[in-house]
Amino acid sequence: MKVLIADDHAVVRRGLKEILADEYETLLVGEAQNGEDALRLVREQDWEIVVLDISMPGKNGLEVLKELRQVRPITPVLILTNHAEELYAVRALRAGAAGYMTKESAPEHLIEAVRKVVRGGRYITPGLAELLAQTIGGDVDKLPHESLSDRELQVLLMIASGKTVGQVADMLSLSVPTISTYRARILEKMGMKTNAELTHYAISSNLAR
Repeated sequence: MKVLIADDHAVVRRGLKEILADEYETLLVGEAQNGEDALRLVREQDWEIVVLDISMPGKNGLEVLKELRQVRPITPVLILTNHAEELYAVRALRAGAAGYMTKESAPEHLIEAVRKVVRGGRYITPGLAELLAQTIGGDVDKLPHESLSDRELQVLLMIASGKTVGQVADMLSLSVPTISTYRARILEKMGMKTNAELTHYAISSNLAR
């Protein structure tokens, strides 16, 4: 079993390896701590599955996912993240993920998800299935943050958590002017003028945790 784990936290990667090692007698695990490392390892080797986080330095998980689908279109990708399903799951599945689960999930659910996507299936929780049904059926009015790009949404969440433009730039390995441009676009698209309004929206919409 060849598994690539892409997560910027060493303790998470170690925990995932231990869970998988209990299930698979023969296990080869590759580790990536950022998006660039993940893409390099995907280009260098074939993997039976990639377990991918969303929030990482540099390229975020959704950006990595889109590039990975071009490089290795058959390799299944399971998103494992702290972000709730209602925030990123539909975006991830549209981008080509084979499954989406949060890090709060029980270890046995992780094993179930890995087994399913490796066999060519999709791992979707009942809550996510309902979200997908609502999206397809058009039962839900589009919320302001849904008009944002993946990167804009990431910047919004970081600003809403109290980080300055400079701190966001450092964490994403981007320039301050670039983050300022993203912030301006976010405010324009959402019809807001200040960081305080963005923060209030994120909290009231259960986006900030």
